[in-house]
Amino acid sequence: MTRGALGLSGLAGLLLIVEVLPYTGLVSADFLPPTHRIAAALADEIADAGFWLALWDTLVAWAVGLAIAVVAGIVAGIVIGAVPVLRALTASTIEFLRPIPSVALIPLAVLLYGTQIQSTLMLVVYAAFWQVLIQVLYGVRDVDPIADETARSYGLGAWARVRYLLWPTALPYVMTGVRLAAAVALVLAITAELVIGAPGLGSRIAVAQSSNAVPSMYALIAVTGLLGVTINLAARGVERLLLSWHQSVRGEVLV
Repeated sequence: MTRGALGLSGLAGLLLIVEVLPYTGLVSADFLPPTHRIAAALADEIADAGFWLALWDTLVAWAVGLAIAVVAGIVAGIVIGAVPVLRALTASTIEFLRPIPSVALIPLAVLLYGTQIQSTLMLVVYAAFWQVLIQVLYGVRDVDPIADETARSYGLGAWARVRYLLWPTALPYVMTGVRLAAAVALVLAITAELVIGAPGLGSRIAVAQSSNAVPSMYALIAVTGLLGVTINLAARGVERLLLSWHQSVRGEVLV
């Protein structure tokens, strides 16, 4: 059985459990509706224009925040990693800021931007930036010192070394960072919308919960899960495309 078939069978098993469980008396259908009621609520959501507007708001916050974080993380990682003095100066600062949970910045985001999309962007960028930066630093550190010395001896300038030596070495790390950042960005976008009330799927879930529309709440949660799976599959596809020359991807193809 292929990996995809196994995944689908696992999903089918989960849906079957959710369908049967409320009828066993172990959990009330008021708190966990059966699958067919969640599916009906999902159909109602899809037919509602407000759902698509909320989905669009979430995707915009996710995409814009991720793009800012990726660009900033790559640039900062290359500059810091390539300059030993900067690497030493910023090491303690990075180790201090990186572990701070993004949700701890929610009061600051609300203070600065209220319930506007900028609050979501602030949390998304902060969380995703560290994923990219750390991976880029690892990639820059992985550059072969002999190859670097050879490039210098041949008179390659700083830009040429970055383009032909540093970037190809760091690219696998960069793509790993982008893939991780994409997932983290979605989590923070939904969290910000859920807690702050910024426009998007998260705020729609909060409204469904507060109005006791439990099937709709579960349907929207399922949408966020499907969105996460789609983003992860897309990120892996882009990674395989850009790293088709790399031994890790060629090894997957051969297997």
